[in-house]
Parts: sequence; structure tokens; C-alpha cells
Amino acid sequence: MPFGEIVIGAPGAGKSTYAHGKYQLFSALERPIAIVNLDPANKSLPYPCAISISSLITLEDVMQEFGLGPNGAMLYCIEYLEANFDWLVEELGRLHPDTWVVFDLPGQVELSTNHESLKHIIVKLGKHDYRLAAVNPCDAHYITDAAKYILVLLLSLRTMLQLELPHVNVLSKIDLLSQFGDLGEEQALS
Repeated sequence: MPFGEIVIGAPGAGKSTYAHGKYQLFSALERPIAIVNLDPANKSLPYPCAISISSLITLEDVMQEFGLGPNGAMLYCIEYLEANFDWLVEELGRLHPDTWVVFDLPGQVELSTNHESLKHIIVKLGKHDYRLAAVNPCDAHYITDAAKYILVLLLSLRTMLQLELPHVNVLSKIDLLSQFGDLGEEQALS
């Protein structure tokens, strides 16, 4: 029974950095891990990629062939992956059964909040005995503003309800938090 995680989140939140860090940790512990890149727009991956959606479909090809913008093309690519789910199963079947699988997703929040294709892919993976959790890196600067923080929490809640997976929010880029000034009591109350 394969285990793994779906790394979701907003653009620039640190999804690929998180996936790379997970790869480094598992490699240091000599545990089997595979990163699956499901972002057809991500060309510069910081980690060794076991499987990439780019071998099935690319964002540029979809944009050129159908005259779509980047957002529409991204949705099309995920819908195409859903329609060609057998390709993903075949690729995953080449991995050792004990391999921890990390799915690095695109940074389009609508994929995990209200678009059905990703949910259908997750359900199909479950039918193939994959036990997954969602990991949602959230840029730490959002905790510096109450309205932004509430927005991130609501977005996370919507994602939890949509994907129906165990869910972990991770504050990313915490090392950059000092750039946003003092988080003293007077700022927290305003």
C-alpha cells in the first residue's frame, strides 16, 4: 500500500522547495522517495523528478493548440491527466511499493478548491490503494495581517472540504518573516 502526500498551495508558497526538502530528508534517511511533478509549467525543478506530467502534456503545447491563456491551459492539462489516468498509474507502477510519493502540484488554488479533476484523480489514486495527505505550504507573511491570515485559513478549509484528505498547513518562508517588521502586541491588536 503506497503512502504519500499531495503538495498544494498558492503560487510561490514553496511547494517545490518543500518537495525538494522532503526528497533530501528521505535520501539522508535512506528511505525510498519519488517526486511526481504535476505542474506542466514548472520547467526548472529543484529535485530529481521520478515522473513528470510534461512527458504527457505541456502547458505551452496546450496554449498554442487551443489558444488558451496560462490559467485555462493549466486546467486543461489537469483535466487531460484525469482523462489519461492510466498513464499516471503505469508510471507509478514502476516505483517500488515502499516508495513514499510526493505529488508536487501547480500553484493554482482553484485546482484544489473548486475544480473537480484533481479531486477525481485523488479518488482514483485511493482506489489504487494510495494513502495520501494534503500538505499546504502557506507563506508566513500572511500571519502579519489578520485579514490575510483569515483568508488563508478559509482557503485551507475550502481545500480540506474539496479534497477530503487529511490536511496539514505548513508556514513556509518563516525565515523571511522579520522583513515584515515587529510582530509585537500593538500590531497584533490593530
